[in-house]
Amino acid sequence: MGHQKLQSNQFKTITPSDTENFGYETQTNKGAVLFVGTGGDLRVLSFNGDDVVFKNIPDGSFLPIQAVRVFSTNTTATDIVALW
Repeated sequence: MGHQKLQSNQFKTITPSDTENFGYETQTNKGAVLFVGTGGDLRVLSFNGDDVVFKNIPDGSFLPIQAVRVFSTNTTATDIVALW
């Protein structure tokens, strides 16, 4: 079973894309926790290939998931930061 780190040392502002992953995923780094500055819906791709939409995320939320992509289609949330 995987676990999430409680602190991060890498950050990246995310521009949603339907085709491009963040670029930092590896076998030991299986995705990023996401911070959503301005809430809304967030469609993400997990390291394992799961494609899901998180609905109605509030402003200033952390999603403790292992995301490798934020899709532009079906994403209304903005000010997204990935943390590794």
